[in-house]
Amino acid sequence: MPMKTMRFGVCGFAVLFLFSALSLNAQQQVTFPSGDGQASGLLYLPQGGGAHPAIVVIQEWWGVDSWIKEQATNFAAHGYVALAVDLYHGKVADSPEMAHELMRGLPQDQGVRDLVAGFKYLESRKDVKHDRIGAVGWCMGGGYALQLAIAEPELKAVSVNYGALATDRDQLAKIHAAVLGNFGGQDRGIPPEAVHGFEGAMKILGKPVDAKVYPDAGHAFENPNNKTGYRPEDAADAQARTAKFFEQNLGR
Repeated sequence: MPMKTMRFGVCGFAVLFLFSALSLNAQQQVTFPSGDGQASGLLYLPQGGGAHPAIVVIQEWWGVDSWIKEQATNFAAHGYVALAVDLYHGKVADSPEMAHELMRGLPQDQGVRDLVAGFKYLESRKDVKHDRIGAVGWCMGGGYALQLAIAEPELKAVSVNYGALATDRDQLAKIHAAVLGNFGGQDRGIPPEAVHGFEGAMKILGKPVDAKVYPDAGHAFENPNNKTGYRPEDAADAQARTAKFFEQNLGR
């Protein structure tokens, strides 16, 4: 996992971000029902009236930190209503040890329930195109993005960035979303053979899937806070793939 810093990240949407982010509506803290309780997140709205496509933005193991907020801001700058669901309910890790503790303390069913609740919240908004909602996640959030696609059949598109991959065919059969994957060839937790196996299983089931392995990249290669593993060229390519994928499947 990447070491945590507060350094501002470079991303595929950087140019547009510089000119557009200041004119966007500020982030809004929102809450919505989840099971017997409540979930929360940060909502980012694009410019312009009418209904927009939307994206559920899913955190790394650090929590909803500055980098995740930056990604949500950038999606809003591109015309999406973006909701960064806070799976840790306000907590943000400042060390790998704390991140590991927070991640282990999150029951998967609770995390998926909160993400489905976030999807339903977006679906209920008048400024969201109800049939054009996607999800994106990185690291821990990449795995949760795929779990959201399994749990929510109305999800339109999902981008899984070096996240854990489901292998059960019955679970994969529940996915109706188009799936994009970006993975590192040197990632010991999610090796290339696992990626190829997932992609093959999805194709056998007739599911739309596009998985790419970057041979020289390791885990968390898209995040510049990962000082030893960030790969700018691979990150730019992966983020461009994600931008094109959402534009093709969700519109602008």
